[in-house]
Amino acid sequence: PAMAILDETDSGLDVDALRVVADGVNRVQEQRGTGLIVITHTIRLLRLIPPQWVHVLGDGRVVAEGGPEIADVIEASGYETLIGDRSAAQPAAAQP
Repeated sequence: PAMAILDETDSGLDVDALRVVADGVNRVQEQRGTGLIVITHTIRLLRLIPPQWVHVLGDGRVVAEGGPEIADVIEASGYETLIGDRSAAQPAAAQP
């Protein structure tokens, strides 16, 4: 395929299995030039499949984007650093 989407591929994998999956993905990407969209909530997979770009979604929109350093910011400080206090943006409950 020209493009592959990996949606939380790291979910439920132990360290050894994650390496096997990442090695296979990297091999396909290198040999066939397949583009990747990798969806993950942790940096573990991104350490094995290094991203060129990182996009962070919050409340259905892109709240941050940039290079791999964005993943390092999230790992060090959490998503709040990029997303901010989302509780303030929640709409008030509808009044009857």
